[in-house]
Amino acid sequence: MESAAESRIRIFITGGTFDKEYDELTGALFFQDTHLPEMLRLGRCLLPVELRTLMMIDSLEMSDGDRRLITEQCRNARESRVLITHGTDTMVETAAWLAKADLGKTIVLTGAMVPYKFGSSDGLFNLGSALAFVQVLPAGVYVAMNGRCFPWDRVRKDRERGVFVAT
Repeated sequence: MESAAESRIRIFITGGTFDKEYDELTGALFFQDTHLPEMLRLGRCLLPVELRTLMMIDSLEMSDGDRRLITEQCRNARESRVLITHGTDTMVETAAWLAKADLGKTIVLTGAMVPYKFGSSDGLFNLGSALAFVQVLPAGVYVAMNGRCFPWDRVRKDRERGVFVAT
């Protein structure tokens, strides 16, 4: 039987399009606070999850130091199942860092192409899919987008179509 920590899913928040807000006056996108609690509530999520915001940045601004922090937080998490919300532009790069660390956990990265607050976002769907995948996949690092799940080293972002595809 699983302990509480083993059955719980750790969710690390790093920002990305998932959590961007839109300033109607300037047209700029910016970060304020994560939308994850609202998204989990709207999705009627009954899973035991533990949220922690690590950073609120665009993944294009993510440094090696940020990736080290994400890796260490995954290593130190008591949970064996980890979901990371992440910007889509460098999601695969962060996944490679995590895979290299060989943490022996199931780690799924997900994000959104359209900010959640836009209403037409793919974020809620991607979050739900990632929560399902993190529960059933064996230990390893994966990217979950567009209802599909890919091993970290067999996926890329198709920028022209705005989807993730197998490589």
